[in-house]
Amino acid sequence: MKTTIIAAAMVSMLGVCTAQAQTTVDVAKISCRQFIFDDIALSKSIAVWLAGFYAGQQHTTVVDLDRMQQSIDKVQDYCRLNLETPVMEASKKALGIGK
Repeated sequence: MKTTIIAAAMVSMLGVCTAQAQTTVDVAKISCRQFIFDDIALSKSIAVWLAGFYAGQQHTTVVDLDRMQQSIDKVQDYCRLNLETPVMEASKKALGIGK
């Protein structure tokens, strides 16, 4: 009886550990719809990743938090009108990147 309780406790702890497994996301495949409605991850998390991605392309380590929030707002506004557009494409268009 004692062994069964211990085994059950160990199995339930194992279930908790596997529930917290890491998830990977290919941001290039996220649509604006998924971004706006938090279907893949919180849109704020994706937006911060995008800001870091573009900062890396510009070789800058400076983070202007006010400007980043304005950029997030622009991308969200663009995405609301273009739900099927990939979010990376939307961010380029909304922010004028690559012109």
